[in-house]
Amino acid sequence: MKIASVINEYYDPFLTRYADTALPSHVKALNAMRHCRTPESGELYVRCPNCDHTDFRPLSCGHRNCPQCQNHEASRWIDRQQNKLLPVLYFMVTFTLPCELRAVTWRNQRTVYSLMFSCVSSTLKDFGLTPKHLGAEIGMTMVLHTHSRRLDFHPHIHVVVPGGGIDKNRRQWKKKKGKYLFDRKSLAKVFRARFLDALNKSGLPVPRGIRPEWVVDCTRVGQGITALKYLSRYLYRGVISEKNIVSNHKGRVTAYSGAL
Repeated sequence: MKIASVINEYYDPFLTRYADTALPSHVKALNAMRHCRTPESGELYVRCPNCDHTDFRPLSCGHRNCPQCQNHEASRWIDRQQNKLLPVLYFMVTFTLPCELRAVTWRNQRTVYSLMFSCVSSTLKDFGLTPKHLGAEIGMTMVLHTHSRRLDFHPHIHVVVPGGGIDKNRRQWKKKKGKYLFDRKSLAKVFRARFLDALNKSGLPVPRGIRPEWVVDCTRVGQGITALKYLSRYLYRGVISEKNIVSNHKGRVTAYSGAL
C-alpha cells in the first residue's frame, strides 16, 4: 500500500484537526511524500539522442522519510562508510536513555539529542584514552535512533567503534586486546553521570526517580560492514515503511511494527 495514497486521503482532515499542534516539519514531510514523483515535485526533460524522442519525468521529493526515493541514499551511505573501514575488528556500542527521561526528551529533542551525542562521544573517547582500557584515541561512527521496533519513542544511539586507536605519543596504531571493547556497566555509569550533569546545566528539568542503572550494550560485529548495513536500514526512511501498512479501512490505518 502506497503511503502517498494514505496521506492524500487523510491530508485535509488531519490539518483540520491538528493545524494548531502539527509542526511545520511534519507538514513539510507530508507534502513531500504526497507529491513525490508527481509534477508537483518538478519534472526532468529527457531526450533520446538516437530517435529524438522526448519526455518529462517527475522528480523524487528527496525527503529522508519518503519510502519511494531513499533506498539509493542508504546504499550511498554504506559505500561512503565502507571506504573508511579499517582492517580490524569492530564493535557496536548502544547507549539508551531510560523511560523516565522520554517526556523531557520529546519536548526538547534538539537539545537532548545534542547532549546525548556529546556525552556518548566523550565517554567512549575517555575510556579509550585510559591506559588500562586501551591508551589510545579512538574513532567512531554514531547514529541516533528515536524509535524501537515496536514504533514507540525510544531514543538511543548506536556507535560503531574500531577495536583500536592511535597512540599519539608513539605515533602508531594500538590494537584492542581481548574479545571486549569496554565494560558496559562502567560505560553506563559514566554516561549516566555526564548526561544528568549536562541536562542540569542546560536548564532542563531532571525528573525524579531516575533509575540508578542505565543500559549500555557492547557487541563485537566483525569487520564492521554488518553493523553499517544494520544502521543503514534506519537512516533514510520513515518510522513506518509501506510494507508494514496492512490495511486502510473506514478511516483507520493499521500498520504492523514487525516486533515480536
